[in-house]
Amino acid sequence: MAEQNQTQDINQLLKVRREKLADLQANGKDPFQIMKYDITCHSMDIKNDFDTLEGQTVSVAGRVMQKRVMGKASFCNVQDLKGNIQVYVARDSIGEEPYKDFKKFDIGDIVGVKGEVFRTQKGEISIHANEVTLLSKSLQILPEKYHGLTNTDLRYRQRYTDLIMNQDVKETFIKRSRIISEIRKYLDAQGFMEVETPMLVGNAGGAAARPFMTHYNALDEDIKLRISLELYLKRLIVGGLEKVYEIGRVFRNEGVDTRHNPEFTLMELYQAYTDYEGMMDLTEKLYRHVAQQVLGTTKIVYNGIEMDLGKPFERITMVEAVKKYAGVDFNEIHTLEEARDAAKEHHVEYEERHKKGDILNLFFEEFVEEHLVQPTFLMDHPVEISPLTKRKPENPEYVERFEFFMNGWEMANAYSELNDPIDQRERFKAQEALLAQGDEEANTTDEDFMNALEIGMPPTGGIGFGIDRMVMLMTDSAAIRDVLLFPTMKTLGKENQ
Repeated sequence: MAEQNQTQDINQLLKVRREKLADLQANGKDPFQIMKYDITCHSMDIKNDFDTLEGQTVSVAGRVMQKRVMGKASFCNVQDLKGNIQVYVARDSIGEEPYKDFKKFDIGDIVGVKGEVFRTQKGEISIHANEVTLLSKSLQILPEKYHGLTNTDLRYRQRYTDLIMNQDVKETFIKRSRIISEIRKYLDAQGFMEVETPMLVGNAGGAAARPFMTHYNALDEDIKLRISLELYLKRLIVGGLEKVYEIGRVFRNEGVDTRHNPEFTLMELYQAYTDYEGMMDLTEKLYRHVAQQVLGTTKIVYNGIEMDLGKPFERITMVEAVKKYAGVDFNEIHTLEEARDAAKEHHVEYEERHKKGDILNLFFEEFVEEHLVQPTFLMDHPVEISPLTKRKPENPEYVERFEFFMNGWEMANAYSELNDPIDQRERFKAQEALLAQGDEEANTTDEDFMNALEIGMPPTGGIGFGIDRMVMLMTDSAAIRDVLLFPTMKTLGKENQ
């Protein structure tokens, strides 16, 4: 019964708001007819530069978040992009008729305020309004201010409300924008060229992931959404663009958890005439630069754990890491049977199709990953799990590849890129054999990419960064959905199906 009464109360309040709008429109004061409003300052600019602006006339615009009406004078709080500011509204300053209109404004309405900057007797920097303009009428009711918007599911579905009610959320996304901007600045200064490559592709290669399928009606062809940026960017290296990068969305038809979303932002770059050692140096300098510029420090604190980007990043091979944390030395394991015996002994589950290198990787995932908290380059992966990577000349069972780890998470993946077309074709064949055995994440041969390699690709280093995880660490955000403005959500009404 109480819930029913609350719904009736809300419906009545919504009805009143619409009636107020109808009254405004009937009296020629329709706020939706206002085309623009000139802003001279934001709230935080006024507070930061009060000594200069005191007594000056400014114009701000934003959303009414609080309102106290006291006879002939009132106060309201206006929230804009950078924060909020108190506004003193007096009948004698704005006029009797405008003051009557102001008293009818609702929490959530968007207003423009023009007036003089001053400090109240209580010391709060404010604006003494001489003009208040209703710019947009809010027809919905915002969550109660002091409790905020705390329903996680609703926050993700209605990010617009979340941004209004939770200032820390807004700060996270402002910081995200700055992180991406600083990545671009750093790479541009290093002579990299930003490019764009197709999202709809015939062959979704470059990563071990399951693609989304769709159909292109105009060509009557089945196509996929890209899972990686790699194969097209390498074509550009073949074409003579020596340093290229792309920041863009990729799509993987996989599960959703705190670190995975079906669509996410990836940054990949490729540089001719270098190798994975060059990519390590670039990664270390790039992370350090972004943290310093955005956070003002090279020390990141995530979930109470401090990670120091200012120190040299640890470098350890996968074999060394498995020996260190699992006590198993794969340098002493020479056959598939020996690898399987070690897996059984240590209760590592494997599939019949798994080779020795696959089992080494399973050991890494089981025993090592969680320990790589401080910035660490995990190097020299087995060839079986690295179909696009150059083999190590002195040990061809392994490749020149590294994964960058922080907080036990994979943050980046990099190679000395395979540029031998004969070797590459054999590796694609091995991937297709896995596909035939039911591995939905295996690659298929991309004949146009093979043609590009046969034309000739120089020695090249390449890397892919997960932008979202980088933002999570630098904003101390618990889940990937907290750093995606509009994360993937199940359609309402289908949650329990």
